[in-house]
Amino acid sequence: MVLNGDLNEHNTVYGGKLLETLDGTASISATKFAQQQLVTASIDQFNFIAPFKLKDSFRIISYVSGVGTRSLEIFAKLIGYPASHGKPFLGATAFLTFVALNKNCQLPAIKPETIEEIAVCQTYPTRKKFNLQRIAANQELNPQLKIN
Repeated sequence: MVLNGDLNEHNTVYGGKLLETLDGTASISATKFAQQQLVTASIDQFNFIAPFKLKDSFRIISYVSGVGTRSLEIFAKLIGYPASHGKPFLGATAFLTFVALNKNCQLPAIKPETIEEIAVCQTYPTRKKFNLQRIAANQELNPQLKIN
């Protein structure tokens, strides 16, 4: 449930609060799937769709949407329930990447079952390719960044 302390100056849930809750939930899905220690490597995409307001409640549904050699991607959707009428709405979606701490790990294959899971998982190779390009670009940029 959204409480006063969760709100920003627009009287909607502060984005950082959503990201914190999302990361914790997604890590449960990742660890359950992989059966080993993982760390969050990146939040690849977070899409705010509709705001969560005071006294709304929300739940996060997350599942593995792609598996690499040592990494896996989690898809999450944040579903809101307004206090006034309870009709659910899609508040946000996200993709996160987790990496196994064990460099010699073996990650299981995924088995998407629902129409949604199949649609989300089918687009993983495109997202993975884009993320690898983004990582390479960041590796070129990082040495240019000042830290003092």
